[in-house]
Amino acid sequence: MRPKQWTKNAIIFSALVFDQKLLNSTYLARTILGFVLFCLVSGVVYTINDLVDLEKDRQHPTKRNRALPSGALSPRIAIAAAAIIAVAALVTAGWLNLPFAATLLAYLILQLAYSLLLKNIVLLDVLAIAAGFVLRVAGGSPLAEAAISPWLYICTILLALFLGLSKRRAELVALEDEAENHRPILKVYNIYLLDQLIAMVTSSTILAYALYTFSAPNLPPNYSMMITIPFVIYGLFRYMYLIHAEKCTLAPDEVLLADRPSFANVALWGLTAVAIMYLG
Repeated sequence: MRPKQWTKNAIIFSALVFDQKLLNSTYLARTILGFVLFCLVSGVVYTINDLVDLEKDRQHPTKRNRALPSGALSPRIAIAAAAIIAVAALVTAGWLNLPFAATLLAYLILQLAYSLLLKNIVLLDVLAIAAGFVLRVAGGSPLAEAAISPWLYICTILLALFLGLSKRRAELVALEDEAENHRPILKVYNIYLLDQLIAMVTSSTILAYALYTFSAPNLPPNYSMMITIPFVIYGLFRYMYLIHAEKCTLAPDEVLLADRPSFANVALWGLTAVAIMYLG
């Protein structure tokens, strides 16, 4: 179920934080439960994805050590567990909040479509990844009864595209000549194309975030949120440095846990943003 990748679900707290409701215990508790449910459902999706890619993962240098490809876990047990967890998570979500449950169901359907079809269609594969992040943000809104700035959705889409394209590049570098044997879509991508797309998305992300910091209606009127712009620039530049200069082949979510400067940068950005929202 890849718990190391559950860090991506933390974006569900965006609505709570940026609508200045982080200190409301009711909304905080609901959002924490929503985060747990997203983790469980994403774990179900990862399990199903491993079942679909079982034979291909056995040829991958690192993925072959996962529970299913290595044979440590029976596919029957994995299927049963995935079904039980998915149903339990959706029922709990319905009890918690119906709009949130609908968003969680939409996320599950999208991810299943990605695992079975969309991941093999050029460009739609990374757009589906971006849509998953947007649904995470949207899921936090009804739990906190918060209205999210359209800028936050735009920034989320662009950042998710950056992560998705960077992941494709990392896969191409890591797998080299065996890339298309593991993931067929990689045969239609190349390093030059991905570098061009990443450069375009990176500049768009920085511009969109900068505009967000002084145009969103719920931010402090003194434009102090602009202080956080350097953190975003450094975070994007740091990862680009890692995949180019250091030849890093880790996925973006793995870099966050493995690279101390990246982790520190994200932590400082979060602390600064919360301080500005609640103290500024």
